[in-house]
Amino acid sequence: MRKHLIVGMGPIGAATARLLAARGEEVVLVSRSGSTPAAAGLADLPGVRSVRLDATDADALGELAVGAGVLYNCANPAYHRWATDWPPLAAALLTAAERSGAVLATVGNLYGYGAVTAPMTEATPLVPNSVKGRVRAGMWQDALALHRAGRIRATEIRSADYVGPHAESPLGARGVPRLLAGRAVQVLGSADAVRSWTYTEDAARLLVAVGGEEAAWGRPWHVPTNPPRSQREAVADLAEAAEVAPVRVSEVPAVMMAALGLVNPTVRALREVAYQFERPFVMDSGAATAAFGLVPTPWAEVLGATADSYR
Repeated sequence: MRKHLIVGMGPIGAATARLLAARGEEVVLVSRSGSTPAAAGLADLPGVRSVRLDATDADALGELAVGAGVLYNCANPAYHRWATDWPPLAAALLTAAERSGAVLATVGNLYGYGAVTAPMTEATPLVPNSVKGRVRAGMWQDALALHRAGRIRATEIRSADYVGPHAESPLGARGVPRLLAGRAVQVLGSADAVRSWTYTEDAARLLVAVGGEEAAWGRPWHVPTNPPRSQREAVADLAEAAEVAPVRVSEVPAVMMAALGLVNPTVRALREVAYQFERPFVMDSGAATAAFGLVPTPWAEVLGATADSYR
């Protein structure tokens, strides 16, 4: 039994804990709130415990990480506070990884690539064009620099917009309950521009794989992801998988977004990444499939499981 330390108890952190517990590993979940495993849907899993800890405390996190084989960064600061909340948290994770010797495996995203005109691969240059993109790109560049210096061992997975239970997207908490109730679904940006969608469970599978595989360290990996679908197509697919009547899909008017941004900091923070929703935003995940033999969960199965979780 190896010790694994997971910072963050959102959908990816919880899915990662389930995978590790199924293998008989010791899992320690870290969160500022100290939520119990039951609160994260992990009740009755042997070897899983939770610790209340401010993960920006590098000394406390480093002490807790002693003896851990892998330190998983599954944290998710408030969307509108990335610029202030990520740097101290990322720095503490680097310090904890260096002091403990644990592999640092981070859950990343595609923001660091900036506006692209072709499908993204792991070789696509990091040319962020937003504050949030610069934050995420900087986190990886800092980790990679320490890895190359031999001070830590680090890797990162990168996902597209998530689909799955509790995912904040039209194919998650923002849209599924409305669809199941027969109500129209509103989407950001273009309803017809194709985009990639990553299943939360597939992200957890790759995270566990790269954390435990020496050949995976020192580079990023894209999570195995199904072929791209537009938001309109994806909502229609979801209705079919859920065996409910199709619903109308509409785009949130720009004037409404502007008005909401005046009172909602999360909506306001979306403005700088609007490019992701206005034209194709697609990633290629072939490298992870070739290296680890992992393939995306079939699309219909993903959508069926997602719909069932909200019933």
